[in-house]
Amino acid sequence: MAFASEKNAYGICDRCGFRYGLRELRKEWNGYRTCPECYEPKHPQLETRRNLADPEALNNPRVDTSVVPSNFTVYTNWDLGIIGTALTVPDALESALGTVTVTNT
Repeated sequence: MAFASEKNAYGICDRCGFRYGLRELRKEWNGYRTCPECYEPKHPQLETRRNLADPEALNNPRVDTSVVPSNFTVYTNWDLGIIGTALTVPDALESALGTVTVTNT
């Protein structure tokens, strides 16, 4: 399909609505055809960038078993005047949370 040449054609600015020569209108990043006074280039913050986050996880980590903690400090409310209390951990800690029953119907 052939189009007419732009040398004698007119166009309307999508932003201000004034008539300009079609050759003077510029196409913006959002699809508008605007005059030179209304033309705004795309702001760099609108460009998408690759997310180059720093890796935080360790590859194949292991638990340090050489040091077994026996004391630790628990910090409580400042209003009580107690800054911290040293607690002693017993040799073994146990915990349980109920039972689960699965039935087939």
